[in-house]
Amino acid sequence: MTTLTGAMVLLRPATDADIAPLALIRSSPEVTHWWGDEEDYPAAVADDLDRTYVVEVDGRMVGAVQTYEEADPMYRHAGMDIYLDPHAHNKGIGTDAIRTMAKHLFHTVGHHRLVIDPAAANAAAISAYERVGFRRVGVLRRYERGPDGTFHDGLLLDLLPEDLID
Repeated sequence: MTTLTGAMVLLRPATDADIAPLALIRSSPEVTHWWGDEEDYPAAVADDLDRTYVVEVDGRMVGAVQTYEEADPMYRHAGMDIYLDPHAHNKGIGTDAIRTMAKHLFHTVGHHRLVIDPAAANAAAISAYERVGFRRVGVLRRYERGPDGTFHDGLLLDLLPEDLID
């Protein structure tokens, strides 16, 4: 993992020292609304640390981008998830972080396709992804269990290198 620089953000590999502050962001009501509750937030953050980049703005941690890769040559692609401190919402930070990671996954890692699958009701996240160039593929019906125990729809979006909006 390498440090990545966007227009507003710095994405750096997460370390053990980042677990507690990321767990605090991850446990905020605005994030858990979409990401769900955890019994142990530090453990949940630690479980994904090897695929997590810390999002920094002006030297201050504001969230994380997690990546994953499908290595099977028949279906090779990458995906990502993002969560931000509520104070960083609606400032273009998420869009810049997503764009920065997409460029890295395309140009440095060599993927030909990226996917992301937010809750279908998460209009703010979907808008951020679409500003980067992600396109709607379809609704994943009853895709994810919500905090109330019921399943809700997800929205599958994908991005090809030629669709990336700089």
